[in-house]
Amino acid sequence: MTWLIWRQHRTEVCVLALLVGMFGIALLVLGTQAHDLFAGGPARCAGEAGVGEACAASFRRLDEDYGYVENLLAAIYLVPVVIGAFLGAPLLARELEDGTWQLAWTQAVPRMRWLAVKLAALAGVTVTLTGVFTAVLTWFRQPFDAWEGRFQYDAFDLEGLVPVAYALFAFGVATAAGAMLRRSLPAFGVAFGAFLAVRMTVALVARPAYATPLTAMEPVPAGGSKSGFADWVIEHGYADATGRRLSGTDYYELEDAADRAGTNLDQFLHARGMQQFKVYHPADRFWTFQLIEAALFVAVAAVLIGVVVWRVRRRMV
Repeated sequence: MTWLIWRQHRTEVCVLALLVGMFGIALLVLGTQAHDLFAGGPARCAGEAGVGEACAASFRRLDEDYGYVENLLAAIYLVPVVIGAFLGAPLLARELEDGTWQLAWTQAVPRMRWLAVKLAALAGVTVTLTGVFTAVLTWFRQPFDAWEGRFQYDAFDLEGLVPVAYALFAFGVATAAGAMLRRSLPAFGVAFGAFLAVRMTVALVARPAYATPLTAMEPVPAGGSKSGFADWVIEHGYADATGRRLSGTDYYELEDAADRAGTNLDQFLHARGMQQFKVYHPADRFWTFQLIEAALFVAVAAVLIGVVVWRVRRRMV
């Protein structure tokens, strides 16, 4: 069985391994240069307390020299989906397209064992390739995470547990679609479209509700806010001394008043007892949110694989 699976899927595995290897080498080279910008390592500059002049200079150079790479990484979150869909789509669809199921399922190996071994082998390759990709990418992003935090969308979706969960979800969708449509390419397209639809819904609707956000309110500092972005800020703005939140119109009126008075806006607001508020999820909830979202996608993948097993056992032919 192992030799047969390798013969059937070696092209997909080799192409994906080459893709991950190319990305990995590029990120290792660029990441080494980016890490070298921080004398004591990026972790030393993480958080508000660590942002001294040396760290601030390192962050400026990081943005100037490697900011474009971070922007490109926003599109790379689809790599785990490509891995999962590319391996899952032909798992059953190829047998049905080529008619080889008639031979494969009438040999000494029962069809359910045949299915179980293929699912385990290709799901294992999916997890391995995605895990390697995620580990390298997480290491590369350490300097960016030191200032921005890991809750930003271009970090949360690329680090931790969720990339592997995304890949398994795509694997499950592609395998199920292949069993239904009996064609590899349409199954790949269905997996891709399903992931984009589900991921956007989860990121915009479900993820902010994994826990109740906190609210912080403090006086506007005369020198302006210097905090970083490690927390996930859902909403922020200004409030008057009584705690009433200012509308956009109220804020612009105060801004105009500060301009007319020839005063710095922060000093103007500070002198009038204005406060700033934020509704946020603290940075230490990162792993909790990762576990919740990964469990969600893995659970859906498991249901889809269950559908595949049921279909092969009962209704495939």
